[in-house]
Amino acid sequence: MPDRPLKSWPYTPAPDLVADIGGTNTRVALADSGVPRQGSIRKFPNKGRASLTEILQQYLRETATTDCAGVCVAVAGPVRDGVAQMTNLDWTITAEDLAEVGGTRRVAILNDLQAQGHALRSLDPRHVRQLLPTGPAIAGATQLVVGAGTGFNAAPVYHFSSGTQVAASECGHIHLPRHGEREEALARHLAALHGIATVEEVLCGRGLEALHRWVSGQDVPGDKLTAAIAAGDPQARETGALYASIMGRTLATLALVHLPFGGIFLIGSVARAMSPHLADLGMGAAYTEMGRFSTLVKSFPVAMVEDDYAALLGCASHLAALTA
Repeated sequence: MPDRPLKSWPYTPAPDLVADIGGTNTRVALADSGVPRQGSIRKFPNKGRASLTEILQQYLRETATTDCAGVCVAVAGPVRDGVAQMTNLDWTITAEDLAEVGGTRRVAILNDLQAQGHALRSLDPRHVRQLLPTGPAIAGATQLVVGAGTGFNAAPVYHFSSGTQVAASECGHIHLPRHGEREEALARHLAALHGIATVEEVLCGRGLEALHRWVSGQDVPGDKLTAAIAAGDPQARETGALYASIMGRTLATLALVHLPFGGIFLIGSVARAMSPHLADLGMGAAYTEMGRFSTLVKSFPVAMVEDDYAALLGCASHLAALTA
């Protein structure tokens, strides 16, 4: 049985509804055949909203959309058995809720990094900028998406003849690297505060601010901090150098777990803001400081994805692949 009544001729297929739900904002769009529709993307702040359903219903009203072929959302949090729990937002998202909003049984919920992984093959090359001078990416090989924004996470991307598979994970909560006395001291400080020292508590937005507080004793908002790094402020640069080193070590560790010969792709607001400075502040040296495995790590190129809507593209691509 079809999801909806048959249309009279001429028939225009209903669009897919796709959304990217971060800890701070939600982006929503309509998509056709795996591509977000031009001009359909809207951004909504999450603050003050009771649920994702509220945002999606508003979007459908504002765009006069009454029929959806499918719904796919990317969430910043773990997904299990058709249920997503946001990590940095008190929302629970279910497949049943999305089916009701969209009026369709064709529904998918992805972790946000999974959506980014599904987008990699469709990205415009102009939106991908190399960060480290490593070896070239191998077409069709495993890739790794690493997100630093409101939170921190990573996901491996595998390409098979049957399609792309992106494994979900919660890599932001692995142990912080402890290379040298300063990183050891930082880890002890974070463990005293949070019970465990994880990479997210340094590499996400609040982590960068907390890192600067530990380095300088000053509370500086993230946007002003990255501006100060760009301006050459000594204390801000000191914070930036420690951030870059820990990012480099974390990427190297994840690379040796997944062997991403197809490349490592950074995404997220904090990664984007820090990306012009990471190489100058020493990320490359920390990334390749892996002893006898240093040469191997140099085989994994590191790039920055500069497409704000890549997760929406990934959701649209995933729905199209499911249909195919």
